[in-house]
Amino acid sequence: MAAYLLAHLRKPEEIHPDVLEYKERVQSALDPFSGRFIVRGGEVDVREGDWPGDVILVEFPSMKHARDFYDSAAYQEILRLRTDHLKGELILVEGV
Repeated sequence: MAAYLLAHLRKPEEIHPDVLEYKERVQSALDPFSGRFIVRGGEVDVREGDWPGDVILVEFPSMKHARDFYDSAAYQEILRLRTDHLKGELILVEGV
């Protein structure tokens, strides 16, 4: 069953160079786990509540793939490039 990484990231006033490096390197960390971007910061049409920031949605073949990606040495090596400069939430969720 497919699983998804869903992140809601707040837009900073200025993009730090570390965030740009993260964006350049994240796909190579996803590749061994067959992760693919479904949504990566596209236009958001807010219909209820507040939604400041961007949506990121990555599909994986299974929850194991998603967890293994997040816990991988390659991802952990670049994670702080994002978390030190962007506020947000991130979950892993199974699909139907």
